[in-house]
Amino acid sequence: MKNRVSIIGLGYVGLPLAVLASKSGYKVNGIDIDVSRIEMIKNGYSPIEDVQNSEIKEAIKLDNIQVGSDFSVISESNVVVICVPTPLDSDRKPDLSLVESAVKSFGHYLTKSTLIILESTVQPGTTRDFLYPLITKHSKLSHNDFLLAYSPERIDPLNQKWRLSNTPKVVSGLSGEATKAVFEFYSKFVENLHVCDSLEIAELSKLLENTFRYVNISFINELSIFCGKLGVDINEVISAAATKPYGFMPFYPSVGVGGHCIPVDPIYLANAAKAVGVSIRSIELADQINQEMPGYFIGRAEEKLAGLKNRKVLVVGVSYKPNVADVRESPVEALISGLKQKGAQVLWHDDLVKEWNGEKSVALSNKFDLAILATPHDYLDLTKLGDVPILNTRGSI
Repeated sequence: MKNRVSIIGLGYVGLPLAVLASKSGYKVNGIDIDVSRIEMIKNGYSPIEDVQNSEIKEAIKLDNIQVGSDFSVISESNVVVICVPTPLDSDRKPDLSLVESAVKSFGHYLTKSTLIILESTVQPGTTRDFLYPLITKHSKLSHNDFLLAYSPERIDPLNQKWRLSNTPKVVSGLSGEATKAVFEFYSKFVENLHVCDSLEIAELSKLLENTFRYVNISFINELSIFCGKLGVDINEVISAAATKPYGFMPFYPSVGVGGHCIPVDPIYLANAAKAVGVSIRSIELADQINQEMPGYFIGRAEEKLAGLKNRKVLVVGVSYKPNVADVRESPVEALISGLKQKGAQVLWHDDLVKEWNGEKSVALSNKFDLAILATPHDYLDLTKLGDVPILNTRGSI
């Protein structure tokens, strides 16, 4: 039982954590309700870009990782890490249903002194006021029978410089004992840990990180529109500003903001602020600007073609970020939907995503009236478009 950890959710957060923990000496039970994902991992194939097939095969060969959908293995674990998504619901409000479902599934398997760590992004107060009573409700344990901690994930898919092992990790526990336990757990495989004095500080730190990015991206998106009117290349402006060695951080324009974190976390923060009677107006404005960016590029496409009705448009790249297949919260979905509403015949190309929303990627060719470059993957060879005009959402002219 000693040094056995169960990780719930084997996606972009949980799977790298499972692999790294297994390398550091932990016996890992990976749990996911996605049966197809479990089968892939069992067969030695990684469902995400950040983990290599060879890493999974090596861990399985050494018997350091077992994966499945059976929560009963948690009874053998002294550490449980919750890495499930915390998205927005249809009303753009925080959705903790997957966290709640996970606790209901594993609660009655918990044993005394188990350390439970939440890595999912949440509002301040969630770990203490929501998760803590939820665990006691769905387990056989009293409040003092288990340890509870929070440590927000910091995963940047395909970032070759900052990996899980060398990215500083924020940790905090509900009690001093929990803080010590969570520190000891991560210190086995993370180089630098930052201990927060409270769960709420740790929770808010995650929201601050991505809200900072969200607000700055919205500013750059508006500035790119302005630069377009002036006939100035926004990327050259950013490059010039970035030569300043202090007090500046470059952000870049796009068709909007996607992924599980950046477009979601600020809304969690804004919602928490409203709950205590505070309005963070910069978040509300940033959200409005970024939500409007697909519509802006639809307008640009209309201008280029003098109307979109019955025009053949190819959208190039549909994932939220270059060189990954992740389409969560991708702003390209709103772009495609808006183009279709204008009467355009829209197809898309993305050899990383391949299939999405019941449609399949098509080849790059010169059989279109316009191509819109939404997500510039490195593999793309835009010369295959021939003389098709290109609207680049990553620039201003």
